[in-house]
Amino acid sequence: MSSPAEASIDIDPAAHAWFDQARLGMFIHWGPYAVAARHEQVMLRETMAPEHYERYGDYFDADLFDADALADAAWNAGMRYAVLTAKHHDGYCLWPSALTDWSVSRTLGGRDLVREFVNAFRARGLRIGLYYSLLDWHHPDFTIDGVHPQRGGDVDALNVGRDIARYRAYLHGQVEELLTGYGAIDYLFFDFSYGEGRNGLPGKGAETWDSETLLARVRELQPGILVNDRLEIPGDLVTPEQQMPMGTIGEAADAPRWEVCQTLSGSWGYDVTVGQRRSSRQLLEQLVTATAQGGNLLLNVGPDARGRLEPAAATVLDDFATWFALHARTVHGAGPAGLGPGQAGVTATAAGDRVWLHLLHWPHRHLVLPGLRGRVRFARFVHDGSEVALAPHRDTADLMNEHTVFRVPADAEALVLPITPPDVLLPVIELHLTA
Repeated sequence: MSSPAEASIDIDPAAHAWFDQARLGMFIHWGPYAVAARHEQVMLRETMAPEHYERYGDYFDADLFDADALADAAWNAGMRYAVLTAKHHDGYCLWPSALTDWSVSRTLGGRDLVREFVNAFRARGLRIGLYYSLLDWHHPDFTIDGVHPQRGGDVDALNVGRDIARYRAYLHGQVEELLTGYGAIDYLFFDFSYGEGRNGLPGKGAETWDSETLLARVRELQPGILVNDRLEIPGDLVTPEQQMPMGTIGEAADAPRWEVCQTLSGSWGYDVTVGQRRSSRQLLEQLVTATAQGGNLLLNVGPDARGRLEPAAATVLDDFATWFALHARTVHGAGPAGLGPGQAGVTATAAGDRVWLHLLHWPHRHLVLPGLRGRVRFARFVHDGSEVALAPHRDTADLMNEHTVFRVPADAEALVLPITPPDVLLPVIELHLTA
């Protein structure tokens, strides 16, 4: 294997431009934990030994999984890339790995769920991402640590005979399988490093995984690939989970590429115990807010053990599809508008001479646009193309109507809005600006 120096690759910035155009992706968490149906980390939460957890692999059928239908749903919902958990922390592989039988080879007769995903989503035009967990709670050489299901036992005794070097070779070998068996892979999502340790026990980080060598090999095998930030060394993008980054990290010229990874309910895998769920409107607000800050949203779904989406997830995708059918141009290929602070409850995206105002809160009659005096050639709603009027400039006092006339600030334009908002999930106004 080549050294990191020998394997270094100069990445053409254009190779990653697709990510900045896409803005919305689908995250798919799927594996035997869907049989347990009570969180993807049920093995950890319930401190299960591998031999106890294995029964879920024995009953993981995936018999109703239709990759083509899921790819269609993702595309229609505005998603332009997708990331599948090829292996999660439980170690189960959704492809028939030559390095273990803890995989689809065990119960699905060698059926390759990774290949089904890759072929279907690629054919539909989506970019392909694979998630690979650096952890493996099933592997006999993965040493017990502070985030291991068996951390409450006699750790020293449990670690006798375990060899992290052997596990590291296994990890590198499996990544090589994924990057050589499925054609071009656009995005590799590693998860995760914790070198600082947890629960009073040592952690695992860049040295454990030999991250420098691993990343170099990844770039040798797939020179144009996008790699996230969880090897404990710099990657191509940062990936916060279930929260929006503070501030506007995407608007600076040297800002890192980023995406926020979000669930519908707080659980990544199929979970029938979940009570509260995020609404389609909440998730759409997160998407346009991320786009306005130069970031992406990676929205998760967790199919059940037979491969179907739960009704709540299907509803979100349907709602997104309805909205994107009319509003796609306000997200795809768009980015920060650079207008500075504006009226509360509005996020602005832009491309070329167009600015799109996503109205998170419906204004009372007027929408003020600071700094745009004389620059708005035309304004309209995106959903139906209907005109939105500009408020007249009133630079002198109107003594007869001084309490009722709306005065536009000196540097601003203002739009006159109907009292009732349009009947769409999230209204958007398009501005045509002068240079």
